[in-house]
Amino acid sequence: DTKNPREWYYALMDYGVMLKKSHPELNKRSAHYRKQPKFLGSTRELRGKILRTLLKKSEVPISALSQKFELNSKKLYTILKQLEKEGFLKIKGEKIIVAE
Repeated sequence: DTKNPREWYYALMDYGVMLKKSHPELNKRSAHYRKQPKFLGSTRELRGKILRTLLKKSEVPISALSQKFELNSKKLYTILKQLEKEGFLKIKGEKIIVAE
């Protein structure tokens, strides 16, 4: 309805609510539905732990992170490089610091 777009929008939202109540898991039928991977032990979790550690101390040796999180250096450097690329930290030799 071009004269009352607000009413059309409200009706559309009401229809969505009705569908959600009648078919609670309707979105799982979508071809584009993907279940999010487990968080525990994921790269997302490690990134958060690294940033939390770095924010407590403004400078952290990379070797300390490797020992603390029991990571091999290849995986740790991959995560650190991505965080550096995103502007969260800077790698200075064998230490990481909070980016300014």
